[in-house]
Amino acid sequence: MNWISNVVRPKIRSFLRRETPENLWIKCPETGQLVFYKDVEANQFVIPSSNYHMRISAPARLKSVFDNGEYEDLLLPDVPVDPLRFRDERRYADRLKDARTKTGLQDAVKVGVGMLEGLRVTIGVQDFDFMGGSLGMAAGEAFIKGVETAVQRETPFIMFAASGGARMQEGILSLMQLPRTTVGVQMLREARKPYIVVLTNPTTGGVTASYAMLGDVHIAEPGALIGFAGPRVIEQTIREKLPEGFQRAEYLTAHGMVDMVVHRHKLRETLARLCRVLTKAPAPLPQPSLPVPAHA
Repeated sequence: MNWISNVVRPKIRSFLRRETPENLWIKCPETGQLVFYKDVEANQFVIPSSNYHMRISAPARLKSVFDNGEYEDLLLPDVPVDPLRFRDERRYADRLKDARTKTGLQDAVKVGVGMLEGLRVTIGVQDFDFMGGSLGMAAGEAFIKGVETAVQRETPFIMFAASGGARMQEGILSLMQLPRTTVGVQMLREARKPYIVVLTNPTTGGVTASYAMLGDVHIAEPGALIGFAGPRVIEQTIREKLPEGFQRAEYLTAHGMVDMVVHRHKLRETLARLCRVLTKAPAPLPQPSLPVPAHA
């Protein structure tokens, strides 16, 4: 009887049970509707019914922007791990290890070089899934590497920002990335290379106080939260109710802080057009149309 209970039944159950992936369905944060993951992925992680823009990983973002999804993955400088030997509830070194396992990235910023509608560009992407896209030494070095590459290869530099701010576990070393990245933007200006910033949800804290607001053109995705301090902190500080949609992309566009709000499906062509205008590059040649076969 034990053999039947302990061996046969579990095998029958495991054979009959259907394994369901954890991410088979996605819940829309705006409407609460459940959407099939593959449908959202095929739609560039935009919920089809509500048009809500989900967060997208750095590798997926780079593939969606570059021609044919092909690009050169830049080797980024190494930085000291846990220079302050920081510990709160857990060791900072352990948090880094978990974030690298979860995302497959070394840190919050990934940089690639490739073609965008036939024009060579350098693109940096901040991944919010890596410790909230926080700006530490590694992310600062990645940004500087992207800037230097854009200057050396004479390309525009496009930065997709998504962050909760500076990385507290690195203390003053994190805060020093604000002036360092600002100097990097100045390098682009001196080289007369375009710097375009795409603000995604959310872009806050020290990143907003530095390179995210220093672009030649600022684009935002629909509904993106953009600001230095969060709305709740501001309300508690000034003790007043904030306007509807405060710090959202559309509100900031109406008040002159953002140049344009662009849907993710239109982002690639918009970036290509801006790069051509700012570099005075010729428009891409039209693709030859296939001959229409004559009917007998």
